Order: sequence, then C-alpha cells, then structure tokens
Amino acid sequence: MQLSEQQRQAVADWLAKGASLSDVQRNLKADFGLNLTYIDVRLLVLEIGATVQDKPEPKPPRVEPPPAAPADPDDPYADEALEDEPQRPAADGLPGASSVSLSLDRLVVPGAMVSGSVTFSDGVKARWLIDQYGRFGLEPETPGYRPSEADLQAFQTNLRTELRRHGYA
Repeated sequence: MQLSEQQRQAVADWLAKGASLSDVQRNLKADFGLNLTYIDVRLLVLEIGATVQDKPEPKPPRVEPPPAAPADPDDPYADEALEDEPQRPAADGLPGASSVSLSLDRLVVPGAMVSGSVTFSDGVKARWLIDQYGRFGLEPETPGYRPSEADLQAFQTNLRTELRRHGYA
C-alpha cells in the first residue's frame, strides 16, 4: 500500500515522539482511515527509514526492610547479641516469633517457577517451591515435620520480601 508524503511524515513524527508500532497502527487507522496489519506497519517503518525508540525499563521499587522490634526493658539479655548471627525482626511483631532463614535457588527445580530452601527456628531444613500454577510446596528433611505458626508466618513474610527483591512481585 502506498502512503502519501504527509502520511509518511506523520508516521515519522509519531515514532520520534516515542510511539510504539501498535500506536502507529492505531493512529493510521484513526487519522487516515488506513487499516494496516502489524507487519505492514513494521515494514512501512523500515521502508521510510524511521526507528522505533525503546522504552526505558521501569526500575523496581526499593523495598525497605521492616523496622526492628523495640527491645524489651525487662529482658536481662536484650543487650547481648551474637556477633556472627544476623539480627532478624520478629515476624509481624508477633511475640515469640523466631528467626527463619530462606534462600532462592539459582537453578530452579524442574517444574517450578521459583524454588529454594528454608531453615526454621528449630534448625529443621526444608525445600520449598512454587509451580507454574502458583501452587506452593514444602518438603521438610524430617518426614511429618510441621513448623510452628510463628515460623510459618515468619517464612511467609521473608518469602514475600525475597520474591519482591528478586523481581517476582
């Protein structure tokens, strides 16, 4: 299909302003009544020598760590901290919530979208995964093991934070 010089100039202007090929296709139909397929628009852009500008990728929002829970003034051991152990806030401020550490696998388990391992506060380790359908699976090393409610909530909070940090949210 042959376009007039005015139509070609309009396409070049749209592309210079950052329009995508889909935008150009819509504008040609709306402004000039031309119904072109996507590939026709792509070929037209190549023919007139214009370029489609890449849109900058949006930066993921920065996730701030949750604030640490205030120290209990009645706790005689509140000031003592193990230097080798990272301090973790209690899960959602629950009393008695303990530390749960987790990691994401660099190589995802076959059949999963994301997978990793977790160590609960009592030292029991488990493998976890989320499959293509969004189903969650947890396989502890100790058969029949059930983590405490506080550990499950801490795991859920930590998992949500890690997934967001790695761009899964």
